[in-house]
Amino acid sequence: MDMESLTIFCAVASELSVTQAAARLGRAPSSVTTRIQQLEADIGAELFVRTNKRMALTAAGERFLEYAQRLLALAEEARHVVTGGREGGTLRVGSMESTAASRLPALLAAYHARHPATRLALSTGPSRPLIEQVRTGLLDCAFVALPPAFGGAAALAELGLASTPVWREELCLLLPASEGQARSAMDVRTRSLAAFPQGCTYRGIAEELLGVAGSTQWQVQEMSSYHTMIACVAAGACVTLLPASVLALSDAPATLTTLPAGEIDTVLVWRAGFDVPAFQHLLAQVGEAAP
Repeated sequence: MDMESLTIFCAVASELSVTQAAARLGRAPSSVTTRIQQLEADIGAELFVRTNKRMALTAAGERFLEYAQRLLALAEEARHVVTGGREGGTLRVGSMESTAASRLPALLAAYHARHPATRLALSTGPSRPLIEQVRTGLLDCAFVALPPAFGGAAALAELGLASTPVWREELCLLLPASEGQARSAMDVRTRSLAAFPQGCTYRGIAEELLGVAGSTQWQVQEMSSYHTMIACVAAGACVTLLPASVLALSDAPATLTTLPAGEIDTVLVWRAGFDVPAFQHLLAQVGEAAP
């Protein structure tokens, strides 16, 4: 097992096609097939199920993929630290959808202007999965919001993570025009909440404010973007909770009602001791951007 074999395996696992993985890697398909077969023989387990022209990861392959990604990331981290970051490399950044939309464009554009040799790989998701991906090494850092009951920086430290607050977000409940008389969350009559999947801190806050947990009247509609959530609110179908900074970027109708829903910090988290130059540059720039 070597780094090249792991790189080939991860490419095939991503594409689920030897032909497409070979094109992505600039190799002959036969070479990719041979390396996968050698890796499976070395590990002693089949990593892919092959049926006709389709491929899928086996259970062993799914487990091995996480280790392969972590090993490749660790190798790149070691290379960056030893060389002082001369090669730039890749910085894997996770973010909530809201932060990616309203806060990161200016920050990452400025970072790229200063450090063009570093490739930024951005992925989005709810806060809890992002924290876990940082902890396990699948991400180098992530911009998240910690649930009120999480325990803050002390709880992160127990997971081996360091953190720093970056932005304070004003949260608001966005309601249909028909809710114009509502003055508090308890006045809301609509009984459908649009939210991201479980693990989203903002969803948890909304459920707490609206009394969703344990209620048979409420329905939660899971969605993948704020644009869709705002459209559903505009249609009168549901309510949602989002940062005011995201709402300001949208074309939400002026007839919609908003209620204040408190404030929460967006926090940058990373593994304690993570000293890659590319990340240290980002951390310094975040310090400049924070109010």
